[in-house]
Amino acid sequence: MDAKDRDLLRRYHEQGDHAARQQLIERYMSLVRSLARRYASRGEQLDDLIQIGAIGLIKAIDRFDLDRGVELTTYATPNIIGEIKRHFRDHGWAVRVPRGLQELSIKLMRVVEQLTGEFGRSPTIPELAEATGASEEEVLEALESSRAYTPLSLSVGPSGDDDDELDPLESIGTEEHEYEISEDRAVLEPGMRVLDAREREIIRLRFYEGLTQSQIAQQIGISQMHVSRLIRRALEKARSEIAPELGDGPGDE
Repeated sequence: MDAKDRDLLRRYHEQGDHAARQQLIERYMSLVRSLARRYASRGEQLDDLIQIGAIGLIKAIDRFDLDRGVELTTYATPNIIGEIKRHFRDHGWAVRVPRGLQELSIKLMRVVEQLTGEFGRSPTIPELAEATGASEEEVLEALESSRAYTPLSLSVGPSGDDDDELDPLESIGTEEHEYEISEDRAVLEPGMRVLDAREREIIRLRFYEGLTQSQIAQQIGISQMHVSRLIRRALEKARSEIAPELGDGPGDE
């Protein structure tokens, strides 16, 4: 690593020298600008992308570990790109919107927030038009087009991180566990209908919740032996309703 970079990083991390941190930011802003230009054709202003990339650079400087033995450039580059990509993911346009409307829409976001704070209420269309210097028709069109902002990607994982991307095909067509037992439930339903409320509750606790007879006895407030009898009786009633041709079962004759 460049001796100057190492000295600045050490001063910042070990001594809390924020002037050293600022020097590092200035030294690597050319890297930020270079990376930001790669994404300048996607409908965002280059200056905005540079500011966003600078956030990634600052995070890289703050998180850098001098003991890693890697160049700051190597460590900062994925952080800068990741910050820019995250911005497009969170603030991208779902459909192609003219640049003028995009800019007016972004301006309106700031103006709405500002005027809401001043007025204590949401501003009207004429007030927004006056504040932005646009016509009321342009304001309405820009507000309507803003609905195309921030689409949800099918490839974003549950945590929302860039590193947690999913292939949409991986989440489609999987075998649902509940489907496996749906047929069993359909078969058991007639038998469950003939049970009284306490019997259904005991069956649920024993076979759905997995409680032991002792646990069920404590929860309901009866003896374990009574629970055993109720389970046996409930199963016999359900079996008779579901498959009466089985009679009382083997050994009961």
